[in-house]
This record gives sequence, C-alpha cells and structure tokens, in this order.
Amino acid sequence: MRNPEQTIGNLIDKQTVAFIGSINDAGFPNLKAMLPPRKREGIKEFWFTTNTSSRRVAQYRANPKACIYFFDKRFFRGVQLLGTMTVLEDSTAKEMIWRDGDTLYYSKGVTDPDYCVLKFTAQSGRYYANFTSQDFEVP
Repeated sequence: MRNPEQTIGNLIDKQTVAFIGSINDAGFPNLKAMLPPRKREGIKEFWFTTNTSSRRVAQYRANPKACIYFFDKRFFRGVQLLGTMTVLEDSTAKEMIWRDGDTLYYSKGVTDPDYCVLKFTAQSGRYYANFTSQDFEVP
C-alpha cells in the first residue's frame, strides 16, 4: 500500500456502516454497527454520535480501549483501527458534529443530555485486500 492514509481514507468515506468495538466488564469484546463517523481527520481521529445512556458509553468510560472496522463489500477489503475511545459531552464537540435531523435521535436538540460524541483516536491498524493483510502504525 503506497499511501495508507489515502487508500484507507477512500475506503472509509465510501461506507455507510462502521463497526465499533469495546470491552465489556467481563473482559469480552463487543461489536456494534454504527452510522459512519460524522467527521474524521486522516485515519487518526474519528467522531461518532451516540446516546449517553448507551451500554457502549459505559464500557468506554470503564475501559477506553477500542477498535473501529470498515468493510468494502464490493472489493472484499477492510481496515481495522486499534486505539482509544473518549466520551465527549462538551458543547463544542456536540455542536461540531450535530446535523439537521438529529432530533430524530435526540429530541431535546444539541443540548440533549442523552446526546454525546465518541472520539476515536487510532494508534495502529490492519488492512486487508487482495488476499493479503498488512499491519501499520498510525502516526
């Protein structure tokens, strides 16, 4: 892979689903399908919306170790990123990724106490394409 950030970024931007992983209180991995990230900076930082009251938020608060996965069904390729997830409830983060229509999920608007932001920060990854996997570090 000549340019990991471009190759992986293009794959991510074309997906309509993201999978996020957390660790439960018994130490087992948990995966969940999510809407794609609302914002990303390269392949280092990703922002998602979710409910503050969700199981996932409680798991990330207890153990911030996380992964995110994106899969391109058409070309059977994918990327897993490993890192940490931070739960953000400040107005700056919430307003940054708020979109019209989000009141469908958060009826009280951008200040809804059940609306928060998950910020994933990648440390490393593994990319699969053409029957080959490649590990990489995220600077």
